[in-house]
Amino acid sequence: MTSKSNSLNATMRKFGAPQTIIRQYQYWSVMLRPAQATLGALVLAAHEPAEAFSQLSPESFTELHSITGQIESALTKAFQYDKINYLMLMMVDPDVHFHVIPRYAQPKPFAGMEFIDAGWPAMPNLGQVNTTDAAINQHIMNHLQSCWS
Repeated sequence: MTSKSNSLNATMRKFGAPQTIIRQYQYWSVMLRPAQATLGALVLAAHEPAEAFSQLSPESFTELHSITGQIESALTKAFQYDKINYLMLMMVDPDVHFHVIPRYAQPKPFAGMEFIDAGWPAMPNLGQVNTTDAAINQHIMNHLQSCWS
């Protein structure tokens, strides 16, 4: 496992790393997405210096398989999502990363808030976010970490 500081690319830093890192692996980091489009929205960022998915190493792809299973298991245990979307947009932030968006048919209560999935049942609406603060985001991160296998 690499240290958190030497594997942070610009995209990871933009999404708040190292503070937002929930789980770090050899080739990837799972981070809480600071703008919670839906409850438990994450960013899954590659550590390798790649700006195209095809540039990642075979080892990175192998690890990705394991990580997606862990993400889905933790999000299910934590929030019982209805669907999950993996979005690889990379229009603004060029380093390889996914937005992992758990989807909810109904509003989801957590930490005294009601989280809405504004895009349901269509594409996620990343422009419509549930307003959280640092304390709520930390609570979401702690809850997800406690649900990680």
